[in-house]
Amino acid sequence: MLALSWPMILTNLAQTAMTATDVMMMGWVGADTLAAGALGTNLYYMPMIFGLGLMLATSPMMAKELGRNRFSVREVRRTVRQGLWLAVTISIPIWFALWHTGPILIAMGQNPALADTAEAYVRSLQWAVLPFYGYIVLRSFIAALERPGWALFVALFCVGFNALANWCLIFGHLGFPELGIVGSGIATSLSSLMMFIGLVVIIMRDRQFRRYHLFGRFWRADWPRYGELLRLGLPIAAIMSFEVTIFNAAAFLMGILGADYLAAHAIAIQIAAIAFMVPMGFGQAATVRVGRAYGAQDGDGIRRAGWVAFIGGTGFMVLTAMLMLFAPYQLISAFIDLHDPSNAEVISLAVSFLAFAALFQIFDGGQAVASGMLRGLHDTTVPMIYAAIAYWGIGLPLSIAFGFWLDMKGAGIWLGLVCGLAAAAILLLSRWLRREQLGIEVIRH
Repeated sequence: MLALSWPMILTNLAQTAMTATDVMMMGWVGADTLAAGALGTNLYYMPMIFGLGLMLATSPMMAKELGRNRFSVREVRRTVRQGLWLAVTISIPIWFALWHTGPILIAMGQNPALADTAEAYVRSLQWAVLPFYGYIVLRSFIAALERPGWALFVALFCVGFNALANWCLIFGHLGFPELGIVGSGIATSLSSLMMFIGLVVIIMRDRQFRRYHLFGRFWRADWPRYGELLRLGLPIAAIMSFEVTIFNAAAFLMGILGADYLAAHAIAIQIAAIAFMVPMGFGQAATVRVGRAYGAQDGDGIRRAGWVAFIGGTGFMVLTAMLMLFAPYQLISAFIDLHDPSNAEVISLAVSFLAFAALFQIFDGGQAVASGMLRGLHDTTVPMIYAAIAYWGIGLPLSIAFGFWLDMKGAGIWLGLVCGLAAAAILLLSRWLRREQLGIEVIRH
């Protein structure tokens, strides 16, 4: 599990390092720019995450097939090709929606000036969607073959490129034009394109990957496989959307409270997102290992793979929770100048939000790994219902109630997030306990 998960974890960290770099450099420009970037980023992630869920359906499908027949080529190739088809299909409506970021944010009650700045940013960022989806499909392919190191290599290279491109295009260094927040979106789009092209080149040159001929006869339709991806992927997409959009909704609620609340929230949520990449990697590894055991009808393998991943992911989150509680200023200093008096309110709010982030770390890690474990069993529909209940039935209403009705403001919004994540973790883990036992009994008989 560790051999498979650590490259995935580092790849996730490398990918979120791009977003963290964007947030850091926006913070260096000013609190208002950071607030506008937070609005734009949160709106961007709402449809983007839905499409990402569809792409992730390729991983359990390939893992199960390789567990059933480790020499399978044609079935794996069909899944990859239709995953790329699906990437193109979902990107088009996402581009159309994101082009109208400004009016959408204003309709949500956001500050018009911040909404205009956010729109300019998202219009340069939205083109990252399609190459990023392509990268995810190809990353799932090499992960299913248990060689995720190449995805890590590509991601690490692109992290450096993204940081350099942000520095040049935001501030106008090395002879480039000073584009401000728009430059950040361009840098991220170019980085995503490089990530996809990098994996394409590796797959075409590596002997083990090349024998699958993934890109030959690419335009040949395979509607049954396309439909199977949708059947498995739509619940995954819904689960991820329910989870991520509650955080997006929290950002929009912070925007109603003011720019300082929104900037502080952006800092705290970015720190929490970095920590989340570790259990997310364990969850991705669990999908592959549980899926291959499931395809091979190995009941003991299902149990071992699931629980090892769960313990690893949640154990790490205990450590990050302690760091958030005992070293908040050191974490915040990476995103904003602690010595600037004008940032005092943002810093104070960010410290308080990190205390709540520490509370939900274990729950967040638990639900992330449990979701990956269930995906390995191709169990996505019931977890989707659980996610809707936990995030939108419990978390969001409590955030609104605590934040506005009880006038707890930002702290109340974060307390609602804690409750939603706790409910999700409990529901998903209970589902795994039932499915784990059922699956093993079926295999034994």
